[in-house]
Amino acid sequence: RGRFRPRLQQLVAANSPELVVQHSAAAFRLLPDMYAAVMALCALRGVGPATASAVLAAGAPEVAAFMSEEAVAAVPGLPALQYTVKHYLLYLSRVQERATALSQGSASGLWTPHHVETALWTWAVGRKMCPDLLPNLSPSPVPAEDTRPAKKRRTQAE
Repeated sequence: RGRFRPRLQQLVAANSPELVVQHSAAAFRLLPDMYAAVMALCALRGVGPATASAVLAAGAPEVAAFMSEEAVAAVPGLPALQYTVKHYLLYLSRVQERATALSQGSASGLWTPHHVETALWTWAVGRKMCPDLLPNLSPSPVPAEDTRPAKKRRTQAE
């Protein structure tokens, strides 16, 4: 998932296998400290918070979620996507909160951050590919009777 970035592959390929294993092992040992785990992976060339989140979500889906562009855009109230650790942690906290809430009300089992991210991604891609298939869950506009006319501005002549 995500955009193809050929330059990124070149940068990642510059990391030796030993270095990748070393940083990956360190990142998973640092869990559940997500900031430290992401930073351990970001020390590798070509790895930013989004790529680090993909690695952590693959190995620890119970605590991590992939920071996909579609999932981030689908989280209500979240600012536009920024490829920073701070933004990833904000996104992850919202996803973890939702996973906890869904797990409490679920008869079908435990929701993980990875499950929530996958559901968000599926919904976003489904809305793009088949807009009539899924309902529009965007906030509805304010009804006309609840809006006040704009105040008139005074001019210098008055």
